[in-house]
Amino acid sequence: MLEPIQGEGGFNVAPPEFMQALRKLCDTHGILLIADEVQTGFARTGKLFAMEYYDVKADLMTMAKSLAGGFPLSGVVGRAEVMDAPAPGGLGGTYAGNPLAVAAAHAVLDVIKEEQLCKRATQLGEHLKEVLNQARQSCPAIVDVRGQGSMVAVEFNDPQTGKPSPEFTREVQLKAQEQGLLLLSCGVYGNVIRFLYPLTIPDAQFTKALAILSQVLKG
Repeated sequence: MLEPIQGEGGFNVAPPEFMQALRKLCDTHGILLIADEVQTGFARTGKLFAMEYYDVKADLMTMAKSLAGGFPLSGVVGRAEVMDAPAPGGLGGTYAGNPLAVAAAHAVLDVIKEEQLCKRATQLGEHLKEVLNQARQSCPAIVDVRGQGSMVAVEFNDPQTGKPSPEFTREVQLKAQEQGLLLLSCGVYGNVIRFLYPLTIPDAQFTKALAILSQVLKG
């Protein structure tokens, strides 16, 4: 089981060759390949699901979060022979199949299609990465800008030692917060800032956030 793009781990994108090798390994040993699309699913990466970037199909896929636009709902989909394997009554739950949650999910899918959120995720993400890459010229602590669509991250290391710098990351967060911009950190060393803004964010608000971010990174 893996995330096509790590979430809490630092927004590391799985290379295509890694995914292909993993599929081959699973096939060789009869192991199910399960894709965790809880964070990456529903237009976040520029496609409805991040696995669409790979020439690989998962046996099972988990989803939640954006599935119902914040309303509590999760799901599992997969190959018919896997999903149909449990005997009748083998799968269930007290809160399974909540009709209001399912209605919310239908509404989310309508909005994704009608407002072309996959395309918008790509456009917003490209703009964000452009700002972050420009900031590298005046911020030597930036060692990587990565991501797919609007699932983007920037990583900071100490320019002197080359080691991860959660201290600098926290400093960026605090300076941004003073100007009204909240930033989340992640990664094994806490030296990565991740961006997971709503894909429906107004253009003016997004532009203002980027201006604050750019100013903070320039020091």
